[in-house]
Amino acid sequence: MRFLTPKAPKRRPRANAKAGANRRRVRRGPDWRFRRRVAASALGAIAIGGLVGLWSTGWVERQAGVAWLAAMNATAAAGLRVEDVLVEGRERTARSQILETLNLSRGDPILGFDPHVAKVLLERLPWVREAEVVRRLPAIVYVRLDERIPLALWQSDGKLTVIDGRGEVVKGAPPEAFASLPLLVGADVPRHALKLISLLDSEPELRPRVAAAVLVRGRRWNVRLDGGIDVRLPEIDPRAAWAQLAQMQREQGVLERDVIAIDLRMPDRLVVRTAPGVMPKRGKPRAGEET
Repeated sequence: MRFLTPKAPKRRPRANAKAGANRRRVRRGPDWRFRRRVAASALGAIAIGGLVGLWSTGWVERQAGVAWLAAMNATAAAGLRVEDVLVEGRERTARSQILETLNLSRGDPILGFDPHVAKVLLERLPWVREAEVVRRLPAIVYVRLDERIPLALWQSDGKLTVIDGRGEVVKGAPPEAFASLPLLVGADVPRHALKLISLLDSEPELRPRVAAAVLVRGRRWNVRLDGGIDVRLPEIDPRAAWAQLAQMQREQGVLERDVIAIDLRMPDRLVVRTAPGVMPKRGKPRAGEET
């Protein structure tokens, strides 16, 4: 007879039993981690929405402006305030225009003044070609102006304007205030004006007698002298022809005769035209001269 010992029933591992219990608990309880994420997202959305609303109503910008103004007032109270405006290089720009453009008052916070903006605004004034603006702490705003130099009056299509040394129109400059400047006539005058003025200035004896000049086809000049004398300069080497006329005036006084036109366009010949019915006053004879 055999004695059989009954086998004990198999048991599952304790770990598996614990995991199952956990699984049963997860199924029964709420997911707090998920709920916390949802709550955080909702609060973030509310905060962003509030900021957007404040920004759209201008509240944020107003508060920033208030804070900036308070800071500037504090610097002014500490001594960083405008006491003087020093301007150099001003000849034709009105003092009132400069002060109005800078928009400064004594006692304003100097740190609240923007030199770069002031430079741009000053360079929009008619006579200002270039401006330099600097804050000299604690109390001075320094301005240096490079102004345009009036060169001539330009007449085109019946309109009269002032042009400067670079051939640029000085907007807003009243032509009647510059009646002493030479009058230049022609469509393309600004591009050639500086060269012509340099040519005229090369002979100081003739320069004061110049009343006007007409640009012919954009290539050469007819110069009108006082007394109604027209001098026709050549396209090629007009400076030499102008010097020739100055020499003739010194030696023969050709401009003192009863002439109405002098043609210098031909290098080997000079043509002097007198008024009809007037006997010309003769100076010293000159080879190649015609009347």
